[in-house]
Amino acid sequence: MFFPFYFDPTFIILIPAIILALYAQTKVQTTYSRYMRVPARSGMTGADAARELLRQNRVYDVKVERGNGRLSDHYDPRSKTLRLSPEVYGSTSLAALGIAAHEVGHAFQHANEYAPLRLRNAIVPIANIGSTLAFPLLFLGLLLDSLNLVMIGIIAFSLAVLFQLITLPVEYNASNRAIAALEAGGIIYRDEAGPTRKVLSAAALTYVAATIMAVMQLLRLLLISGLLGGRRRR
Repeated sequence: MFFPFYFDPTFIILIPAIILALYAQTKVQTTYSRYMRVPARSGMTGADAARELLRQNRVYDVKVERGNGRLSDHYDPRSKTLRLSPEVYGSTSLAALGIAAHEVGHAFQHANEYAPLRLRNAIVPIANIGSTLAFPLLFLGLLLDSLNLVMIGIIAFSLAVLFQLITLPVEYNASNRAIAALEAGGIIYRDEAGPTRKVLSAAALTYVAATIMAVMQLLRLLLISGLLGGRRRR
């Protein structure tokens, strides 16, 4: 029998990615909490800023709603709805304006048919299937000593990795659009752009960490398949 799947020597490959993920989570929480206490001089709430940016850029078919949960902000391209967490929706802080504008950036991407966003949305179904099936197939392949099942599982997991890789430029582009739109729209002053960018950079680090974790996991699985294949040939 091959060594147990979750307790094998290849797990060491994931340690740097785990450390980065923990750092990213800490960074986003501390940066968010810090700048939620810094009010923007414009006095606009996150919801006000989102609606104003949409109006200024002539995007009239996107709704802005209050969502549920902390840091649950997102843009839904299917219903063209921007949902802001309660803290962001009603807050006048620089953190709230930055997060709201970031989600508006996704709405701009959608309206402008930004190619990476279209590609990401197109592969969501197969990426979800891949991430759901990957580990059951891998575990079953190792249990049955089947290299074919392991390789099918790796291919399935590769779809989830591809999704993460495409997500990175989408998120960074949305943040860049957010800062530019906030300044151009007169919603933040020039000296407020730096703190706002820190909030978005901290949030982006979580996507970087998730991508690195996915890539390292894929490398680990490839190593496991190589060890399994080598053992079978002996």
